[in-house]
Amino acid sequence: MYILKIISKNTLRHKLRTFLTILGITIAILAFGLLRTLISAWYSGVEASSASRLVTRNSISLVFPLPLSYKEKIRQIEGVKLVSYGNWFGGIYIDEKNFFANYAVEPKIYLDLYPEIIIPPDQKMAFYRDRKGAVAGRKLIAKYGWKLGDSIILKGTIFPGNWEFVIRAIYYGRDKTVDETAFFFHWDYLNENMKKTAPLRADQVGFYMIGVTNPHIAAEVAVAVDKTFKNSLAETLTETEKAFQLSFISMTEAIVIAIQLVSLVVIVIIMAVVANTMAMTARERFGEYAVFKTMGFRGWHIAGMIFGESLLITMVGCAVGITLTFPVAHIFATELSTYFPVFNVTTKTICLDIAAALIVGVVAALFPTYRAIRIRIADSLRRIG
Repeated sequence: MYILKIISKNTLRHKLRTFLTILGITIAILAFGLLRTLISAWYSGVEASSASRLVTRNSISLVFPLPLSYKEKIRQIEGVKLVSYGNWFGGIYIDEKNFFANYAVEPKIYLDLYPEIIIPPDQKMAFYRDRKGAVAGRKLIAKYGWKLGDSIILKGTIFPGNWEFVIRAIYYGRDKTVDETAFFFHWDYLNENMKKTAPLRADQVGFYMIGVTNPHIAAEVAVAVDKTFKNSLAETLTETEKAFQLSFISMTEAIVIAIQLVSLVVIVIIMAVVANTMAMTARERFGEYAVFKTMGFRGWHIAGMIFGESLLITMVGCAVGITLTFPVAHIFATELSTYFPVFNVTTKTICLDIAAALIVGVVAALFPTYRAIRIRIADSLRRIG
């Protein structure tokens, strides 16, 4: 109990120094937390992937289509439960800066494959009935101020022209990992227009989404699908949804590694700052530690004072940094929603913040503690004045 009282008094002895150190730790933890949240956002699609879903695309590249006739052949493969299909549409709303993911999909089975997408039953039926109907995520609706029944126009890039849609449903995610900024509509609407304007591009899809009966046989089903279309005019590449998402992340792996390194550098820098503070503090109190020793205090008492003060400073800074992470992350989420539709501070990030603060507090106190314990009483008293 006395040790705790001494620790609290020592911490507040140099108020300005303590405040500046806590401020530095706060900024470091805030930066570290935001960088880790950015990495989590980068992998959000991977985390949200289901082990029961496969993606089939053209083996050459995602930009090359597959025949619509593949659907029935895939459905007949053992282990396949559901099959849907779609195209990346790539439409632009008003201006190119208004980017969001938009797809043409076969709606009923597609939504069955994604139980994490929640749509009110009446809105879902309205979407099914309207060939021009579209579904938009809750965040997308909020961003552009849309409402049910609104007509919007997307300017096609891959499929030229102005395409009119009617908002018939608004979806929200079952949990925080679900992207709520997507937009999708009837594939038949796209295909009917292609038959009129570009017949050679009709009855072709960009990808197939496959639901398997058991996640444990996903690899076998993927091999069977690709084997079915081997040596055809459009060979396939089938992989798990997670692997499909990772293939996109691998293109920016260098950026992810750079962000991870920066987050570690931030912690190393603040560790040096705290270590310097604790070294100065311990050096100033060698005389006091000598008096404590003459009064019968053991080495572990001295260590407790130094480690306690270091951990108290770092954990206060950590607590303030974590508290600030949430509102700052919310601001970032709003500004970066186009590129990172899921930008949430995860429990893992908070745990990493706490672990980083503990490591900084412990490492920063090691050398001052070693010197304070090892120095002789006479040498410590000689330092007074």
